[in-house]
Amino acid sequence: MDLQEFKTKVLPSKQKLYRLALFMLQNKEEAEDILQDVFLKLWTNKHKLHAYASIEAFAMSITKNLCLDKLKAKKNKQMVDVTDMELNSGEQTPYQRYELADQVHKVQELVKELPEQQQLILHLRDVEGYSYEEVEQVTGMNVNAIRVTLSRARKSVRDGLLKMENYAL
Repeated sequence: MDLQEFKTKVLPSKQKLYRLALFMLQNKEEAEDILQDVFLKLWTNKHKLHAYASIEAFAMSITKNLCLDKLKAKKNKQMVDVTDMELNSGEQTPYQRYELADQVHKVQELVKELPEQQQLILHLRDVEGYSYEEVEQVTGMNVNAIRVTLSRARKSVRDGLLKMENYAL
């Protein structure tokens, strides 16, 4: 693989890799460092990349593993922070924006309570939009186990949100 082929096949996944690293590490600088490490690892092994069906899925696996290594080293288990997300669509009243921000905060707290594997699969599938096969390549789990884990994660978040909403009434 030459430089031009590397640029066309590997670099387009930069934003997805960065989002995954940022999602897992909750630190922009560390996510950027991980991204550099991933691209360095891919570049040094560029002659082996043709063996992979999806270079992007392979890069996601490397990103996930490097992030997990960093988290283990720091013993930092915080995962999701959506407080900086833009919620203003221009058509919502301030009350609607507040309600939406409140719900996002509740979902964020519920996702933090999920087991790490459920958090990762929920992020890859529902936030990044990966197919089950791509999630399989990233996590190493089979598709049926991914479906079950994802279903359990969604149900847990849904039930927790309903429980919170019912307490508010």
